[in-house]
Amino acid sequence: MAIFQQILFIAVLGTVAWLGYRRVSLIRSTILLGKSEDRSDNPGERFSMMLRIAFGQKKMFDRPLIGVLHFAVYIGFILINVEVLEIVLDGILGTHRLFAPFLGSFYATLIGFFELLAVGVLVACIIFLLRRTVTKVERLQPVRHREMNGWPALDGKLILVFEIVLMIAILTMNAADLVLQDLGSPHYRQTGDFFFSQFLKPLFTGLNEETLVIFERVAWWFHIIGIFVFAIYLTYSKHLHIVLAFPNTYFSRLMPKGKMNNMPEITAEVKSMLGIETAQTGEATVIPDRFGAKDVQDLSWKNLMDAYSCTECGRCTAACPANMTGKKLSPRKIMMDTRDRLEDVGRNMLANGGKFVEDGKSLIGDYILEEEINACTTCNACVQECPVLINPLDIILQLRRHKIMDESQAPASWNMMFQNLDTNQAPWKFSPGDRFNWAAGLEPKE
Repeated sequence: MAIFQQILFIAVLGTVAWLGYRRVSLIRSTILLGKSEDRSDNPGERFSMMLRIAFGQKKMFDRPLIGVLHFAVYIGFILINVEVLEIVLDGILGTHRLFAPFLGSFYATLIGFFELLAVGVLVACIIFLLRRTVTKVERLQPVRHREMNGWPALDGKLILVFEIVLMIAILTMNAADLVLQDLGSPHYRQTGDFFFSQFLKPLFTGLNEETLVIFERVAWWFHIIGIFVFAIYLTYSKHLHIVLAFPNTYFSRLMPKGKMNNMPEITAEVKSMLGIETAQTGEATVIPDRFGAKDVQDLSWKNLMDAYSCTECGRCTAACPANMTGKKLSPRKIMMDTRDRLEDVGRNMLANGGKFVEDGKSLIGDYILEEEINACTTCNACVQECPVLINPLDIILQLRRHKIMDESQAPASWNMMFQNLDTNQAPWKFSPGDRFNWAAGLEPKE
């Protein structure tokens, strides 16, 4: 029976590893469809940023209570995986509590610490679930935000329920294990009582040894398979940010938030028009195939990583002044739509041997509406609020550049400003020679 369980476990582990590798490879391939962008400068500053924002959860603590609860789930997720390592090794080797002989009495303390984390995760997830279903935090409700309709709202609830069930499985598995230790069952080595599960032992008193073994084994298999399912599910869910938050914060922009990325070829033309020498003087300016971005392939790889890193928390949308006034723009939706387009592109690549075949769709038009990007005031509120340093504004600006510069589809109210910029080098309808007329008569009298 033990050999059968080992073979079964190794088969399950191999299947999960293959599915995970296949999914991660696809995500990597879709991210690399983006244009190249050098984010390798200032490694020390970038590493410090990652430690503070991703590992230290700095921006989550802007709201202290939520920050503490989120930190409990986050730390629990990271540290409880140490116990998962033991479970995986037990499954492969056919052992039980492999680390116990090496750690001695410290083993019970360590498992007790993991149980404390499990209880913290359990409490935090219950509170988060109540916030979504009972108190109904406004930025998470589909009634107010159309991008949360259907799967996104369900996804947030499912993962919380999933984590609650997994934490309960850990605690009940340990409690049944302790009762079996008390009975002297040969396979269950003596470890001493654990911090929390010792109080659950009365739930299993009175059961015979065979029944307890069945329950403990079922709980063990349920727990580890649940973790495997969670690991695969994570790659399809918004919870991919658990992993991508680290590289995403490391490769985030270091320049001031208000500084926009100019198009070099346009900058060169403007400088030439103004008589300013540039490095390209005497050289032919390279005109790109497309100004701005029409589809995900026109964005940078960092823009695409941003899309996969989005937590769908809605802090960006809650801070957006355009959204507050009832306009269709939602920075969260911009990121979710970009990810949806990447998912469609990924499925296209899977169906065509790893190559993308044109499907007649584009990010702007089929996923993101022109009305949405035109509502943006470029205030950077969404960039400031994001807990993992995503930049929706950069995507909005590139999509808007395409609509205006490639397709000449600017709102009518903007065309006069563009005409003035072209003819007068300023947004206002004044000749450059008349700009200082307002100062006439202000000369000091002798």
